[in-house]
Amino acid sequence: MQEPAVTPTLVQSHGINESEYKLIEQILGRAPNYTELGIFSVMWSEHCSYKSSRIHLKTFPTKGPIVVQGPGENAGVIDIGDGWVAAFKMESHNHPSYIEPYQGAATGVGGILRDIFTMGARPIACMDSLRFGELDAPRMKYLVDGVVRGIGGYGNCMGIPTVGGETSFHRGYNGNILVNAFALGVTRKEKIFKGTASGVGNPVIYVGSKTGRDGIHGATMASAEFDEASEEKRPTVQVGDPFTEKLLLEACLEIMDTDAVVGIQDMGAAGLTSSSFEMAGRAGTGIRMHLDRVPMRESGMTPYEIMLSESQERMLIVAKRGREEDVVRIFSKWDLNAAVIGEVTDDGFVRLFWHGDEIAKIPVEPISTEAPVYNRPMQRPAYADRIALKLERDRVADAEMTASLLRLVASPNLCSKHWIWEQYDTTVRTNTIAAPEDRDAAIVRVKGTGRALAMTSDVNPVYCYLDPYEGGKQAVAEAARNIAASGGRPAAITDCLNFGSPERPEIMWQFAECIRGISDACMALDTPVVSGNVSFYNETEGKAIYPTPTVGMVGILEDEHHGAPLAFTDEKLDIILLGATFDELGGSEWQQQNMPDALAAPPLVDLERERKLISLLLALHENHLLRSAHDLSNGGLAVALAECSMDGIGCHVDLKGHADDLDAIALLYSESQARAVVTSNSPDDVLQRAKDAGVPAIRIGHTGAGVFLIERNGVPLVRTTTPELSRIWRSSFSLLLGGDTIDDVIRGVGEEAPEVLAH
Repeated sequence: MQEPAVTPTLVQSHGINESEYKLIEQILGRAPNYTELGIFSVMWSEHCSYKSSRIHLKTFPTKGPIVVQGPGENAGVIDIGDGWVAAFKMESHNHPSYIEPYQGAATGVGGILRDIFTMGARPIACMDSLRFGELDAPRMKYLVDGVVRGIGGYGNCMGIPTVGGETSFHRGYNGNILVNAFALGVTRKEKIFKGTASGVGNPVIYVGSKTGRDGIHGATMASAEFDEASEEKRPTVQVGDPFTEKLLLEACLEIMDTDAVVGIQDMGAAGLTSSSFEMAGRAGTGIRMHLDRVPMRESGMTPYEIMLSESQERMLIVAKRGREEDVVRIFSKWDLNAAVIGEVTDDGFVRLFWHGDEIAKIPVEPISTEAPVYNRPMQRPAYADRIALKLERDRVADAEMTASLLRLVASPNLCSKHWIWEQYDTTVRTNTIAAPEDRDAAIVRVKGTGRALAMTSDVNPVYCYLDPYEGGKQAVAEAARNIAASGGRPAAITDCLNFGSPERPEIMWQFAECIRGISDACMALDTPVVSGNVSFYNETEGKAIYPTPTVGMVGILEDEHHGAPLAFTDEKLDIILLGATFDELGGSEWQQQNMPDALAAPPLVDLERERKLISLLLALHENHLLRSAHDLSNGGLAVALAECSMDGIGCHVDLKGHADDLDAIALLYSESQARAVVTSNSPDDVLQRAKDAGVPAIRIGHTGAGVFLIERNGVPLVRTTTPELSRIWRSSFSLLLGGDTIDDVIRGVGEEAPEVLAH
């Protein structure tokens, strides 16, 4: 077997700098060969080694009474009661999805699902967090269509419901979209499996699809920014097969029900390389592998290609010695490949053989313990000095401004995304209690327990750009509000930290500040970080995305019947606003639509106020005092009331007595935090409990069929009808995708409003 000579040019092409190469020579005691160079390149890539983020990630709170498994395994695990646990994780598939949107998004779903069932948990729900550029930007409609079809194509075929998520649009993602995938599964506590290679002499077994050349250097590609040649990277995007993964899921869970398995690991980023080194590293052992025994679907593959391939639907299993036939038999029953390719050793090396010849020998521990760790320089960016404490604008007198609300409701960020989620199966397996747009968080039952799990994905990248610390706090706080408004107790988070190049000091400053904000919020709200992912180099031609630290939060409902929808349910219910409103329009949807070039500080996040509001919402749900509940976030109070009115029951609201010092724009569209709007048949009880909890509260109106009216001191600020409001909200996204403008969408509104409102 003839391998290329390792030259400085070849080393550089593998993303390894001069100092890292010298360290490799020290670890090996010699120069690496071609295969060994490839292994180091992926294991020391940013995507796999976290070399620029590790020192910051250590500040996360990761422990707590319900944490069963924190960061370091395939997924985090929390105790949800009565011997049941939930495993969940979020991962990025940004670069592949920009290059090839269908397969990039599809394999992102496949990879995160394998992370869950590798832990021994059956996946019961998926979410996705998507960031696109402006809809009229080059390729953007193609990317939206491909990503959505890819997510649906994989999740639907697997029979796992996609129950929630978020989708937003901003020019900052024109050159680099984000596709973050979340999955959650449940199992019994005693059935958790980990990715360890223990037991000297135990067989190492390859199972699943055959290995091909797709995905080679995928981890390395994810650790580099885009440039004009990015289209040439299309061959490094993996190709997924959800039908094979469904078989793999069932086969893995079946073999886990035996006592044959010692450890199991998904072959994700860096494929066979990462799975073998990580399993041996966790156990403090070594592994010997015969690569010519690996099932291959392409002829002429080399050891280098086999070790670096990221072909999908594959697992590495360490079984008990003597149980090899049991593993092979079960996987063969499911029509899957299974081959014994090696064994566990006690020498601390991963040793690779090719037709009997040893072709690579790398010590396991140093590849992780001596991997480069960079304390990158940080610098506050120059634009931060231009950010005003408050949005500078003219004060507006009270007057009707219905058009401004309708334009917001029709905007890509705030309109209904049913065009997206209707392409997903949201109810398969019959666990779904609340699907997308039913509540602030998705709810799935845990069958046989009477409990349910709430989950949501949140972050506001504009806030994070304007103030990364406050933006990091806000992502956690909003997720917790969404969980609590839906009836769940916030329990723990996973994260997907999407940023530009860590080699730029201003990006590292954003990263560190966001982590500081997330950490402070998680400690204040008692929601530890149990898993996560870092995605750097999200930039094109030197232009980075906005900092996007996506937070996926899971909450627990002790009773699956607790909680309430976000939409108004009946007429003549009292509407109560919880929380205080301030003039905080910096970074708001109103500001982005009306003053897009302004720079003003985002809303401040008072974690004590958030904690009090969350506790109050939970108490109100537990005492069955709420008919609906919806947190206030993007778009402010007016948009929240509109979202509550989309099922036909609207409202008549008078804001006299609430934030009287604010002008109409701030009153309607401020995005002050720690707020929610609820309805109740027992308003006095709600107001008293709010007072006792130290949460500002005021009755602002009542619900009514067909009408949507917001006024102050008798002056109408917004008035329209719920049918028109709903038509705009529900139809806008597909119309915008088809080339219509927001003005086209809202044209003709208001013609019947006076007649309806007169009644």
